[in-house]
Amino acid sequence: MTSSPREFDTERVLCSLSELDETGSRGFAVGEGDWPLRGFVVRTANGVAAYVNTCPHAGHPLNFRPNKFLTPDRNLILCASHGALFVRDNGLCIAGPCPGQSLRAVPIEVLGEYVLLAEGADPEALANAL
Repeated sequence: MTSSPREFDTERVLCSLSELDETGSRGFAVGEGDWPLRGFVVRTANGVAAYVNTCPHAGHPLNFRPNKFLTPDRNLILCASHGALFVRDNGLCIAGPCPGQSLRAVPIEVLGEYVLLAEGADPEALANAL
């Protein structure tokens, strides 16, 4: 969902849309303490989506290298640990050890050129929900 630019809490900024143009995906961390919400944002057919950076198969982070969440052709999300493949638009696993399971979506909004954690979303609750 794209909204018109307005003032917003800069602590909710996950990335700029231009950062997604370069890589197709971008990791982020939101929150304080030892266990912030770690996730990533991807371009989709309808705009952008964000997910918690945890594979539903074993709870591992999806990426080994920063901002590398996609297959080489950038069509699918890839779990580097187990080879699971997920649809960018909805996080559904279509191949690998967890077919039919989904990545946990992170509620976001787009304001102007920025992707933000949705107002009212609780990073701690998202980080702790397994």
